[in-house]
Amino acid sequence: MKYAGLTMDQIDRVEFNEAFAAQIIPSARELGIPLEKLNVNGGALAIGHPLGATGGRLVLSLAHELRRSNSKYGLATQCIGAGMGITTVLENL
Repeated sequence: MKYAGLTMDQIDRVEFNEAFAAQIIPSARELGIPLEKLNVNGGALAIGHPLGATGGRLVLSLAHELRRSNSKYGLATQCIGAGMGITTVLENL
């Protein structure tokens, strides 16, 4: 978000890759993600966590939700493994 020049207040939707149910609430709190913006159509636990395709699934779900809700900015978090991760910021033009 720093590289995109955005704050969490500007983000309309968040696709958070929660591979484990116990991580999502404390992570959302720590990162300041309002629950009403988080995984609005269900997350990895409900939709799936496909090995090797999680990033594609998250980004596509986010892009569709940004268009459907006429929202501007979205954030997708993706785990990589061994405690690493990446975040993708999308803008609906």
